[in-house]
Amino acid sequence: MRTATSLALCAALASTALLTGCGTETAGASGDRDAFAPCATPAPAGDPAGVSRDHVTVVNRTCGASGAPVAEFEVSNTEKEPLTFTITFSLVNDSGQAMDNITRTVEAVKPGQTVRRPLGTDGEPVVAQGRLARILKVRAVPAAEAPSGSGACPPSGIRVTADRGDAAMGLRVVGLHLLNCGSADYGIEGYPALRLLDEDRDPVRGVRVLHGTDQISTGIGGDPAPRPLTLRPGESAYANLAWRNTTQEGDAVNAPYVTVTAKPGAAPVTVTPELDLGTTGRLGVGPWTKDDTP
Repeated sequence: MRTATSLALCAALASTALLTGCGTETAGASGDRDAFAPCATPAPAGDPAGVSRDHVTVVNRTCGASGAPVAEFEVSNTEKEPLTFTITFSLVNDSGQAMDNITRTVEAVKPGQTVRRPLGTDGEPVVAQGRLARILKVRAVPAAEAPSGSGACPPSGIRVTADRGDAAMGLRVVGLHLLNCGSADYGIEGYPALRLLDEDRDPVRGVRVLHGTDQISTGIGGDPAPRPLTLRPGESAYANLAWRNTTQEGDAVNAPYVTVTAKPGAAPVTVTPELDLGTTGRLGVGPWTKDDTP
């Protein structure tokens, strides 16, 4: 079955409240400068809950074109290698009601670097007044292993991504997708190799990775037999992940990160399928199957 799918700080964080301040620009993640005017008095951040988490901080400022406070966020890399961050924000109104969720990605933040970015886009600014931003989730992967869904084709010649998956009655299915974005044919065969990682990107122990999603549920539709595939430029393949999140005795296991190696010798890619494995200790993976969808 195939699944669907820096400006220095204008506000410094003290305890759980944002204080006022002002500063100048700092270099962005790729060495360019953020195109923001020096800020005046930052707007109050409102309820401080959710404005700082996992080295990401929401900052509100009065530098918007209309003079209204505009939401930005800062990402700090405290590790020893470049990281690509993906942050999910909830936009809530003054009453604390969630209005919308948005996701932003900041690529290749260098070790020791802090980068500021607008929460909105050029065509869709996010105004903090009446729509406060709260951080729901932060995921960070080594920049060299970050999935590339757009932009230039990676040196490997392939893109590996994970879709949003399907869930029903405790059964979860997520699709891994491999696109040949290079200029030469790409051969694969059998099953992708998986390495499950926890919130700290440490290996998850005690989970059996089974070849075949039918070992998790026969209701998924079964897997075709593994066979050699040749993907021409522009062609793609998929492999399904299936698991149950049943919880009985013992500690539930969560593995938000999975490092995928498409075939022996291929460059690893770390995706975030958010595996909530419960206490089942099992994950099924299907073989690479050519995607014949037009």
